[in-house]
Amino acid sequence: MLVLIKGAGDLATGTAVRLHRAGFSVVMTDLPQPTAVRRTVAFSQCLYDGCITVEGITARQAADKAQAETILAAGDIPVLADPQAHILNELSFPVVVDAILAKKNLGTTIHDAPIVLALGPGFTAGVDCHGVVETKRGHQLGRLITEGAAIPNTGVPGDVGGYTTERIIRAPADGPFEPVARIGQQVTLGDVVAKVNGVAVTAQLTGIVRGMLPQGIPVHAGMKAGDIDPRCEVEHCFTVSDKARAIGGGVLEGILYFGRSLRLWNG
Repeated sequence: MLVLIKGAGDLATGTAVRLHRAGFSVVMTDLPQPTAVRRTVAFSQCLYDGCITVEGITARQAADKAQAETILAAGDIPVLADPQAHILNELSFPVVVDAILAKKNLGTTIHDAPIVLALGPGFTAGVDCHGVVETKRGHQLGRLITEGAAIPNTGVPGDVGGYTTERIIRAPADGPFEPVARIGQQVTLGDVVAKVNGVAVTAQLTGIVRGMLPQGIPVHAGMKAGDIDPRCEVEHCFTVSDKARAIGGGVLEGILYFGRSLRLWNG
């Protein structure tokens, strides 16, 4: 079964990893210049580097339908620079997953495929998709919602190691982004971790840099540009997160739940 995942950031990638291992064929789309900060575990990075491997699964940049089909035939995941998901008109997808995480619906409809799932706030199950998967950390994380919506966006990042907003590296000004610290590097409270047009941003806690935008990407003041993990586990920078695995499990449940009722397979 062919699944289209709109978005190829770290949560979308965690979802793709679970689906790929479960035997689904996955195609992903993203912006031509993706803004995922957890680039070491985001399949969107292949739009910069050509390919990337996360937990043994490889994603490759595809320019068009033909290249996507070639990559699928090789057992890998094609990622297209296709923010409008025009590939929907070129290949038949029984399942579409909106994993853009924009906190609002950017154009997905319940008519895009027999099964349409969406991650997080901005969607209502039964209205603009069949099911919503909760993305907020806590008791409901990864839950498949078949009626209603996810918990509204609070604007406050989830608690990791006792820290919330302090974890996030935000651009201090408009302009091209200049990382100073690298992903996997340990930093101390007060260290300069990035600059934009000569304006520095410093670490608000001691920990491991888990995410950072690439050199030169245009940013605006206040934009999320990276994150620091206070747990100081370097391995966390290069493996799918607990949050992404939980969300991926919710998506897998949604495909099986709605697929059975639609008789897309037996069982």
